[in-house]
Amino acid sequence: MRVPFVAGNWKMNKTIEEARSLVSSMSAGLRAVAGVEKVLCPPFMSLQTVAALLEGSDIGLGAQNMHWEEKGAFTGEVSPAMVRELCRYVILGHSERRTYFGDTDETVNKKIRAAQAFDLTPILCVGETLDEYESNKTAGVVARQIRLGLAGVTPEFVARLVIAYEPIWAIGTGKASSGGNADKVVANVIRAALSELFGTPAAQAVRVLYGGSVTAANASEFFSQPEIDGALVGGASLKSDEFIAITQAAARP
Repeated sequence: MRVPFVAGNWKMNKTIEEARSLVSSMSAGLRAVAGVEKVLCPPFMSLQTVAALLEGSDIGLGAQNMHWEEKGAFTGEVSPAMVRELCRYVILGHSERRTYFGDTDETVNKKIRAAQAFDLTPILCVGETLDEYESNKTAGVVARQIRLGLAGVTPEFVARLVIAYEPIWAIGTGKASSGGNADKVVANVIRAALSELFGTPAAQAVRVLYGGSVTAANASEFFSQPEIDGALVGGASLKSDEFIAITQAAARP
């Protein structure tokens, strides 16, 4: 059985001191939730501070992005070797990186393969725009992102990665997908594409999350779906009580 997984993507929010305060306010509540893998993904500036606060707990730490090269003349970038010093996880291919910073399926694939080389667990984000959704292109877009994003990756590594289905039209808009619709995309598109590439056992081992306006009020709708294994949470992860409640909802009865 796949272990539920809930990650908080803080995006470009919280100073170091604010990060310290937020982690301190939610740490005990998150530790009390058993049977759920929990991960916090603060900005790069706060990773070392948060790592120290989480030491000895069962709460994981993730970065929000990384470059694919180990080192070099890439001003402003952070390498997988640097991320690996503090983190086990890294978010790759988030729609905001694709939309605003030029990430493509090909560059996301380079980052995925770098994560494999540096023993990092990537949270690969896939999802369609509103135009693509309304034009019934969801299946083609998401399958392409899976196929190109995971090119050259081994089945053994795929079984340990995490995929987040985040319809772009639902991210930060307050307009979440329905649980049933998201579950169909996960089952009929994401797991189907994974099965074609790596075989059914590997596809069934992958945890697939939903992301896009997840709140404590709607989390159970997604977590009750058979193919959805948790959530990649944005704005609600900045609110201690809200994020704890979402994590509690992910715990299996």
